[in-house]
Amino acid sequence: MDWAINLVVGNIISLIAGIFIILSMWVNDEKKAYFYQFLNAFILMISSVFFFSWTGVVTMAIAASRNLMVYYDKLTMKWTVFFIILSVILGLAVNTLGFVGLLPIIAIIQITLCNYYLKTIKPIKTSFIVNSGIYVVYFLAILDFSSAAIESITALIGVISLVKLILDSKKGKKIN
Repeated sequence: MDWAINLVVGNIISLIAGIFIILSMWVNDEKKAYFYQFLNAFILMISSVFFFSWTGVVTMAIAASRNLMVYYDKLTMKWTVFFIILSVILGLAVNTLGFVGLLPIIAIIQITLCNYYLKTIKPIKTSFIVNSGIYVVYFLAILDFSSAAIESITALIGVISLVKLILDSKKGKKIN
């Protein structure tokens, strides 16, 4: 395929994935958030093929698998360590982008640790925001402009949602 066509197709697929990352930031239910995170990672795995980002393909496949385990409450410490080791080994093995290719590996380690340790929505949202920041840099570096834009919007929505959640909890509203 022609690089220009790949760029357009990859950005369209990434835009679709972006809908789910935004939804994951907006909801206040941990299970729904992780289900949307799964859909986002799975679709981004497909778009990474069009950007020839093999690190992205590998890390998104691992992230999708991990997010399903979190969704079904099956992520144990052993699985957490397994996903981190797998991410590092496979991510480094397929990295053709130098430092840029390390960003998805760093992001998947960060979020995997958070998936295991964080159990309530406020810290989970915070970890999503940090993860979005790492991915904004990565997506810009690989010219995935729709994902960079969506991820930036997602981080902003995450911050707004987190602030609203904090303010609501201070007012005594029930938070899911």
